[in-house]
Amino acid sequence: MSSFLYQRPIHNPLSDPYPISPRSSSNSQKSYSIFSPTTLLVLLSLMVVMGVFFPWVGMRESLFSVTKPSISKWRDYTLAQAVSFVAQNGTVIVCAVSQPYLPFLNNWLISITRQKHQDKVLVIAEDYATLYKVNERWPGHAVLVPPALDSQTAHKFGSQGFFNFTSRRPRHLLHILELGYNVMYNDVDMVWLADPFPYLEGKHDVYFTDDMTAVKPLNHSHDLPPPGKKGRTYICSCMIFLRPTSGAKLVMKKWIEEMKDQPWSRAKKANDQPAFNWALDKLDNKVDLYLLPQAAFPTGGLYFKNKTWVQETKGMHVIIHNNYILGFEKKIKRFHDYGLWLVDDHALESPLGRI
Repeated sequence: MSSFLYQRPIHNPLSDPYPISPRSSSNSQKSYSIFSPTTLLVLLSLMVVMGVFFPWVGMRESLFSVTKPSISKWRDYTLAQAVSFVAQNGTVIVCAVSQPYLPFLNNWLISITRQKHQDKVLVIAEDYATLYKVNERWPGHAVLVPPALDSQTAHKFGSQGFFNFTSRRPRHLLHILELGYNVMYNDVDMVWLADPFPYLEGKHDVYFTDDMTAVKPLNHSHDLPPPGKKGRTYICSCMIFLRPTSGAKLVMKKWIEEMKDQPWSRAKKANDQPAFNWALDKLDNKVDLYLLPQAAFPTGGLYFKNKTWVQETKGMHVIIHNNYILGFEKKIKRFHDYGLWLVDDHALESPLGRI
């Protein structure tokens, strides 16, 4: 069923609150034949006024009384207001999107809609084009936390723009935690095949997935894995669930600190994920961490490259991440090849429709 059925009713600002009623006079002493020149002239004048003047008034009101205040409204829309609007049962699902990734956003939303969790989705727009486009189609489900970024550089992996884009993530998540909400973060190059919420067992602070491609036993430990060759773990920062606990807030604050210590440079093209892992490693004994099952939340380097494992774990997959590959066209082709590019045939299942 289309998610448009779940949208809140929107008042039509173009409706005229002051309908015009014809003047009448009880003192009129003259009567006119309906076919007299004077009567015909009056009727003709009324037709011109009704047919030309009032449509122009309506058009002017539409341009100056509706469009501009609407844009202004979304520019002033705050993260606190947006989270309060979309949250259900104290939980919100968040993604961060710049304009080039709108097709991936729509693909991700279709898969979430199929699991009936779309109403709690909040799109953190990183540019005004995305903010207006999403809220035009799905009012209230997008917010921009200033400053806006350059949408044409924010999507290039390894660029300073990409670092600036991803480095804002823990600040957004920390803000939502401080507002008292559970928050799930997803990158939009993901597809949901099943409902992930039953896998968020217990009352842990932070839930995450492993980005390593080595196959784990089905009953693997849910503890933070041991460090790899670089002295840190390889946890993915693209699928995270956080409860509004002091432990989760501590991880977000540490993540922010670690990125300050590892800024982007031309020599070291950093991104947010190493800093996230350093934060987890340093807080492992202070925070309640939970590694999600690999069979349900595989990294793209495993799901798309190990056919034997995919067959052995068939029916267990919950969220598929299209990582371990760079480039829009390559990601789309891979999704196509695996039947996971839903936009072409199922766009109307998305709250955004075709964009």
